[in-house]
Order: sequence, then C-alpha cells, then structure tokens
Amino acid sequence: MRSRSGIALLLVTVMVSAPLGGCIFTEEEGSADASSLSVAPEVLEAGVFQPVELNAKAPMSVYIPYLVRDPMTGFIQNSTVVDISTGSSATIEILAPPRTDSVLLLVGEKGREEWPVRESNESWMTWLMRGGDAGKDGKGVQRVSHTENTSLDTVNHSTDNGGRVSVKTVSSIRGQTVGIEQGGAHSSGLLHGRVVYERLHEITDPANALDPVDGKAGYWDRWAGQGNPAYEDAAQYLISELTAMGLDVIQHRYEFTDIFQVQNPEAYNICAYKWGSEIPDEWLVFGAHFDVAPPANAVLLDPHVTGSRTYGTRVGAYDNTAGTSMVLETAKVLAEFESRRTMVFCLWSGEEGGKRGSDYWTEYYVKEDNPHVTVTNYINLDMAGVNWPGGGGAPHGDPDPQIDEDGYPKDSEVWPMRVYIGPGPTHDRFDQPGMVGLSNWIGSDALGLEEQIGTLIGTNYSADTWKTDSWLDMDRPEIIVYEDTTARSDHASFQDNLGTVTVGFGGLVDGYWCYHQVCDTLDEMEDWMDTTGKDYGEENSGVANLANSLDMITWWALMTFFHCDEKPVLNALE
Repeated sequence: MRSRSGIALLLVTVMVSAPLGGCIFTEEEGSADASSLSVAPEVLEAGVFQPVELNAKAPMSVYIPYLVRDPMTGFIQNSTVVDISTGSSATIEILAPPRTDSVLLLVGEKGREEWPVRESNESWMTWLMRGGDAGKDGKGVQRVSHTENTSLDTVNHSTDNGGRVSVKTVSSIRGQTVGIEQGGAHSSGLLHGRVVYERLHEITDPANALDPVDGKAGYWDRWAGQGNPAYEDAAQYLISELTAMGLDVIQHRYEFTDIFQVQNPEAYNICAYKWGSEIPDEWLVFGAHFDVAPPANAVLLDPHVTGSRTYGTRVGAYDNTAGTSMVLETAKVLAEFESRRTMVFCLWSGEEGGKRGSDYWTEYYVKEDNPHVTVTNYINLDMAGVNWPGGGGAPHGDPDPQIDEDGYPKDSEVWPMRVYIGPGPTHDRFDQPGMVGLSNWIGSDALGLEEQIGTLIGTNYSADTWKTDSWLDMDRPEIIVYEDTTARSDHASFQDNLGTVTVGFGGLVDGYWCYHQVCDTLDEMEDWMDTTGKDYGEENSGVANLANSLDMITWWALMTFFHCDEKPVLNALE
C-alpha cells in the first residue's frame, strides 16, 4: 500500500506534466493539414511580391507553388517547400498571381520530400477540383535542399508525387487605380497594362508641336537607323529612359565598309544591361524593334481615305511602339531585382529592312566580340496587343481585313493572341517541349487563361495548313501556343545565329488593315479592340481591352524571364 506522501508526489508530477505534454508530444501527434495552417494577411494583393506569414498549429511542411524571393540572394525562384514546427511561423515573400483570385498552398507532414503537381496546361484550381490533392496519380516534384549561398529549398521533377496532401486556399485581390473603361481592372501591381498603355501613348502622342525634328510630342518618323534625325532623336529618348532606371546603356552602331559588307546606315541598337550576380556570362534578352516601316513614296496616304493600301507609316503604334513600350516597362521593373544571369533589354533598328539590327548584334557583338557569352533565351515583343480579348472586325469598313493566307481567323471576329516558340523546324512534333511547357504553365494558372489556351501541333495536317487546321479543329482558342516554322521578326536572328530558344508574343498581323500604313496609330488600335455593341464576349471599351491585352502579354514575358533566370530553357535540338 502506497503512502499518502507517495500518492501526493505522483499527483503533483501528473499535474505538472500535463501542460508540458503539448510541448513534448505535439510534434508526433499533431495533424498536418490545412486547418492547422493560418495565413497572414488573409487576403493577398495580386500582382506584387509580399511577405506572407504562415503559422502552424501542428508540425508541417508547406509547398508554395508560386514565384518566391530568396531573402538571402534576392533571386526569384519557382516554388519552395518550408518546414514549420508547432506554434511556429515562417515568412515567405510570394508573388500572388496577377490575374487570378486565389492562391493554393499544399500542406503535408513535416519533412515531406515529394509533392503532387498540376499539369502544365491546367490551373491549380482545376487540379484541386479534379481531385489532384488525393495524390493517386499525376506528376510530382521533389524537394531539393538549398545551398549554403541560398536560404530557400527548391523543387525538381519527380516520378513520385508523395500521395495525398491537404490544400489551403487563400484569396487574392488586384487593386484598381483608374476607372474600368480606362483599363482599371489592369491598373495595379508590380507591372500592369495601364502603365504600358501610358507609355504607348507617350511615344505616339501627336499633340503639340514640341519637337523640332518631327513636330510631335511623341517620337514619329523613326525610319531605321543612323542618318535619320527622327530616329536619332528617339534613340536619345530611349537612352535617357533606360539610364534613369539604373541600367548600363550601350549604343550599338554597325558601320561596315570592307569589301564584303557595304556600309549599312540602319544598324543602330540601344541595349541596356544589368549584369548578373552569379553567372554574368549567360544573358537573358528582351527585345523589340523600335524602327517603323519607312514610306515607299514621298507622300503617305491614309488607306481609310483612298480605299487602297500603300506602304509606310509615321507612328507605328502597333508595329512596333507597343512592343517597345512593353520592353521599357519590363526593364523598369526588372532593374529593381537581383538576377543570377545578365539581363539585356534591346530596342532594335532595321527590323523592317530585314532584321538588320538584331542580326548584327547577335553575329558581331555576341559571337565575335563576346564569344564567351551564351544567350540562354530571348523574348520577342513585336505587334502584340491587337488580339483577344478585343474584336477583330474592321472598325472603318475596310474590305474584308479578316482574310489571312495562314488561315486564322478568316470567318471569326476574335483574333487569337500568339505565343510563338522556336527554333521549331518541324510542324508535326514539338522541337522545344521545354518552352512550350513553360509557356503553358505560366498562362494556364498565373494569368488565368486556362480556358482560352490551345497548344497547336501539326500532327495529321499538311505543312502548309497545320496552324489553320489545328486551330479550327480546337474550336478556335483565343490564345495559341505553338512552335512556328517561320520567323518573321528579330527572334530569327537569335535562332539562326546563336541557336537560342526564343519565345515571342504577337497578335493580328496580315489582316490588320493598317499594317505598315500611315493609319497605324493608337486610336486605330483602340478601335480594333473595342467590343462595345458587339454580339460576342464582354462589352468593353477599346482602352480597357487594350490595357487587358498589354497586361496579359507583358506579365507573360516578365514571368518567363523569372523562370528562365532560375532554369534556362536550352535548345533541345542541340
């Protein structure tokens, strides 16, 4: 029989141990699921990197399948996994996707290595709705421990998805700074369509005869290269803007006078550099041509007035002030980020004369002057913005502008936005599956375009009609991701001279009535994008739809850069 003192000592021991039990045993007994995870703030701001605090009531690992910033290096990476103990928290700087209204965090047992992952052409929400969280099948990723020079774990492809996970859904909202009709739905964030629209307006603005060169407030008559005062004037504008961003700006002029190369007055590029912190000899390049189509005759005539098209423009709003504006605004954002690889932002000359500016830069500046440099990827922006979600009809009664020899969209009022990838010499298989997959991965979730995207491949179609036929058979998707077997813009220089994998963004080309015409103005672009009174889609002003389009394309290019800085997409054909 125990003594009273022994029983008392036992009771005291039990009472003292009880409150400590949680500290001693919770790590083993707690449940690692979404109900044990709280997130602050409760609603994220879409389109910006922000510190997000994860608080755990049980031991857990959390897979964050979005772009995050490493606090040690400042580098951006795609996804991370963090371990959190009971009662502890972790703060991660996350980019809440700019064009979706929710963020999904995957929760598993602490120390978990393998995780399920969505398909590249579906959103995380679709993955969840189809039961992807059950982990019964599908792709997986595996955690890769961070190095001594970084602080966040990364992930890599895996044949094992680790089985079931719990999912925490967090709402996100994108702010609005101007009215909806002025592009307000796409007017906030790290980068946004409204600010690109404002840059486009600045360069094409005809108001007030302020400039003694062209008599315009903007930068007209940029006919390619050296010897043209208007182009020289516009080049100084580019130099000033890029220098103000803190970038290292270089003027690349090419004047060859040897017996093999006649002097070329059209190769004058403006390129801005931010040197990489880790691998400076690997370059990621953004580019758009800054020159506009020169007039074939002394007098430029408006085809809306004459009823027939000639050749030449003064403004070049769509071709290619739009692309120029996107490069400038992307450069302004990326100048504030650390990168592993060197960032290069180039405004090319001579594209209209045969891609001369980009051709000379790749052939001579890179291959001859800097043979130690590898251009890992190139992003091209040329004639982007006049496409879905706007109209495609003829705003001024033009004679059937919807006929395109390449096929799309002859009988449709909605023109697709094109994401074109190369080098892709064949039409019946993917030559660059890595870039095709990455483009789909970004567009289907972060940009909220899962239902609009179709990925074209020419299987069972002729080499001449595969783009048209596959687009029609897929019920005319508003956005097409494909490998183009032809290259009509500056990306051709990178493919041909350097073997670089490129991705470009564009919209309506040959069917655009003002292509290479004096009527290629911002007003014309807005007219083409106006859906007010149309019997399809949503009714929005031309400005709203144009801001939407510019937002979509520029974000796609920006996020492609972040991914390729971490893991370049190299040429699968080499």
